[in-house]
Formats: sequence, structure tokens, C-alpha cells
Amino acid sequence: MTTQITPEIINELQSIIGVSNVFTDQETRNNYGHDETEDYVFPPSVVLKPATSQEIASILKIANLHKIPVTAIGARTGLSGGALSIFQGIGLSMERFNKILNIDEQNLQVIVEPAVITQVLREAVSEKGLFYPPDPSSQGSCWIGGNVAENAGGARAVKYGVTKDYVLNLEVVLANGDIIWTGANTLKNSTGYNLTQLMVGSEGTLGIITKIVMKLIPKNTHTVLMLVPFYDANQACEAVSAIFRAGITPSALEFMERDAIDWTLQFVPDLNVQVNEDIQAHLLIEVDGNYPDILFQEAEKIMEVVEQYNIDEVLFADTEIQKNLLWKMRRSVAEAVKANSIYKEEDTVVPRFELPKLLFGIKEIGKKYGFKSVCYGHAGDGNLHVNIIKGDMSDENWNTEVTKGIREIFELTVSLKGTLSGEHGIGYVQKNYMDIAFSNNHLQLMKGIKSIFDPNGILNPGKIFPDSL
Repeated sequence: MTTQITPEIINELQSIIGVSNVFTDQETRNNYGHDETEDYVFPPSVVLKPATSQEIASILKIANLHKIPVTAIGARTGLSGGALSIFQGIGLSMERFNKILNIDEQNLQVIVEPAVITQVLREAVSEKGLFYPPDPSSQGSCWIGGNVAENAGGARAVKYGVTKDYVLNLEVVLANGDIIWTGANTLKNSTGYNLTQLMVGSEGTLGIITKIVMKLIPKNTHTVLMLVPFYDANQACEAVSAIFRAGITPSALEFMERDAIDWTLQFVPDLNVQVNEDIQAHLLIEVDGNYPDILFQEAEKIMEVVEQYNIDEVLFADTEIQKNLLWKMRRSVAEAVKANSIYKEEDTVVPRFELPKLLFGIKEIGKKYGFKSVCYGHAGDGNLHVNIIKGDMSDENWNTEVTKGIREIFELTVSLKGTLSGEHGIGYVQKNYMDIAFSNNHLQLMKGIKSIFDPNGILNPGKIFPDSL
């Protein structure tokens, strides 16, 4: 594969999308060469900003002919390096695909372009009395296209599911420039292979998504939100499964370790949450629906469960302002951790009953390799974000011992019937751990699928598959 883009190729690209949408200067290339994954920077050779599917098709025909790598670039909020141009080539910014094309109130569907901000979409359909549930913490800045590429989740995935559960159909430009629709705008479809779901979570390695048809649901009108402080973090994890076994399915159930809370309270000055010095973890629990009496009954049932553990006084959010502040605290954890120290974030997920074993094992592995970890995440669906903190570790240990520790964390996760990523994707930083979750036969099968869609390997190379494969 070549990464050399000649002046003649630049001229061809300019003729397709206009001179003003082709960028070769170093500043722009650097700006589009990173996301939120640690401190990695991989500038593409050229940044392109097309505006139509046909323009992307023409770009890919040129790239495929000359074997030029193409990396689709979204909002650059990713945490697995999925949008990094590892082999330079073309950085395909999708930012001009930023329209909500149609909200179909009769069929409860929306057609949207990939650069629409997730929160903007959620608010737009909410005005129509509809609900799009997936709500990643970065919803105020991440784009729908990136959510589809990584199969993003969020706090409310525990009740409502993740991005894949809402994608009905996709317009996709293939590596050779062909444009296809992957499915149908229907709730049921048993017609051939499910190419739509194959595209979801494929991280830009199979095609470039240009339009997305998503289903919506009616919006609920009421929520009850509570913050439960635990004196023991493992007990907080144990309580998660107990709540579901009691017959309650919360709309959100989030776990936050003590350091995550403390750092966030320092990072966001307007938060006013008092935490007893002996508290080790919190669960943020929400139930939603249309009938307040039923919600309060569910909240009482949750209280009966958590009171079996060693907890402090439970805080019920009485007003929308208080609810928003509690959610702001939870959604600010990742930024607070990043502001506090150099870190690596892993995105483990296990069956929820195994959370206590996972948390305990992570702490033991940290002791073995000399690193501290701060854990938080979507405990209701077993998704624990593990932030490994550099702190005062030497650069040598940070670059050698931590890698060994991460491998052991993933081995533990898989041994508990879990897997490497719940919602952040594999991308660049997790690819060399894929042998833990999959046999060589599994990986070769995936690579075979990739080769059918992209025989010249131009689409987002250097992602998902281990270097040794």
C-alpha cells in the first residue's frame, strides 16, 4: 500500500470537491490526526471534506486505484484510536454531512447524516415527543456516525440497548466507489445476510457510512434518580445484580469509584455533593416511565435491595436541576480523570453478576504491576471503564509493566465470560489484545470479510486486527 499522494492526485481530488475542501497544510493535518485516545497523533497526508455520497464515491475510486489509505474522521471524540490515520493517506472528514434529513413521526423513524451531534439529534426528536435512547457521555460533542462506527452505548443502554438496536438501514459507499443501501426501513427484515448490523461497529473498515435510518420510541415523561453511597466498592458491584434479580430494570445504573467522584468534584466546581470520608463507591440509579406512582414503587423496591448493604444516606434528586447536576457529575468523570493524570482507559464488559470479581481482580493486578486504577461505568450492563493512572510511575514502567497489566485485565475479563470492549471499539490501541478474545480462526474469518468488502485494504488500515495476523 502506498501513502504517496502526488500533485496529480491532489488535482483530481480538488476537481471532485473543490480546492477549498482539500487541505495539505501541516496545521490542518495535525488537527485531524488525533482523537481523544491518549496523546496519539497520526496526521493524514491530505484532509478532504466532501459533502455528498457521490463525491465520496469518486474519492474512493481514486484511492482504490492508487491503493491510498482512507480513514473516515468524525468528531474525534473516540477513545480507541479508530479515527487515526496510521498510514497517512486520505483523512476523510465527514463534517459537512451534518443534516437531520427527516423525522418520520408516523413511523417513529429518523434519517440522519453521520456528522449530526448525538445530543442535537436527541433534542430534535424530543421536541416531537420521541426518544432516541443511546446517550454516550460525550453526547454533546460526538457524532451519530461515530456512534454507529463504534456501536456506542451510554448510561441508558441497560434498559434500551445500544446504537445497533436502533439502526434500521444505512447508505454506505464501498471501497470501490459503489453506493449501496444495506437493508430496509422496516422493523423486521429476514431477507438475506444482515449487512446493516455488520456495518455497525465495523469502525470504518468496511465502508463509509453516509446516511443512517434509525428507529425511535415514544418519550417517557417522568424519572426518579437516586445516588447511593457504599462503604465498600465490591458491595456496590454486588448490589447491581441484586437490583435486577428483584425484578427492577433501571433506565440507568452507573458505578463510580471514590477517586472518580473526588476528582470530578474538583474538576466541576458547581457540583455540591457531600461525600462521607469512608465512602468507597456510588451507584447512580434512575428509573423512568409515564406513571409516577409506579416509579416510586420501583424506587422503594431498589431501596429495599441496597439497604441490605453497608450504605450511607441515599440522595434522591428532587428537582430537574438536581438531576442534571448528578448526571453532569457522572458524565464529567472521564474529563476529570484526564485532567488529573496521564492515563490509559480500557473498556471492559462482563456479565453483571461478575462485576465484583472483575473489580477485585483489577485492583490486584494493579498491585502486581505497580499502577493505580480508577473505575467507573455502566454497571447495569456490566460495562466497567478502567482508567489506569500513570501518577508517579517511571516512563519505563509505564511503557512496559502497564502493558502486561492490561493484558492480564483482559484475560481476567474474558475468563469471566466478558470481552475487550463494551462501547469504545478496538481501533488502534486494543488490536493487539484481540487474540485473548478470539482464536486465529475467528480473526481470519473477520479478515476474510474485510477482504471481500475492501480487497485492497484501503479502508482504515491498522485497526482491529493484531499486527501479528
